[in-house]
Amino acid sequence: MPVHRWYAHPTLADESVLNRCVGPVLDVGCGPGRLCRVLLRRGVFALGVDVAPRAVAHTVALGGIALCRSVFDRLPDEGGWQTVLLIDGNIGIGGDPHALLYRCIPLTAPTGLLLVEVDPDDVEERCTARFEDVHGHRGRPFPWARLGAPALHRIAEDLALNITDQWRYGHRRFLALGRQDSVSEPR
Repeated sequence: MPVHRWYAHPTLADESVLNRCVGPVLDVGCGPGRLCRVLLRRGVFALGVDVAPRAVAHTVALGGIALCRSVFDRLPDEGGWQTVLLIDGNIGIGGDPHALLYRCIPLTAPTGLLLVEVDPDDVEERCTARFEDVHGHRGRPFPWARLGAPALHRIAEDLALNITDQWRYGHRRFLALGRQDSVSEPR
């Protein structure tokens, strides 16, 4: 997982995502809130959600808005988010990308988009992960997944989602997903 990126300033690859965001934005697995904080500074309402209390506290301390809860819990304004972000590998949350996307669909407005970063390789795997600090202290294991674009295409089709846009920036790869019953144009 790209932990180093979570605390860094947004890169040009991140900007390629941020420039596609239409508010309000829900940043799922926001970590320390680097993306939702930038959106707020740009005048785009963005709310981060993360299960890690320290990450949420960091987001809020630096001027962001975030809730400490799971994306699978009840969230504010369900059905009203124009953009839902699953960036920095967060398609892996919960270890089941199909279940995660199925949950995110009712969070979005009918014309909303899911902006998803996928693995640059053609991969579809579920695993158990854990964080370890520089001193070797290990956190609790948690379910995670890695997903490449071909697997996301299959899942999107199964969930009646259209791929409305896809792009690469350097070694990073992104896709925009919208509901098949909406008439949203690529952004």
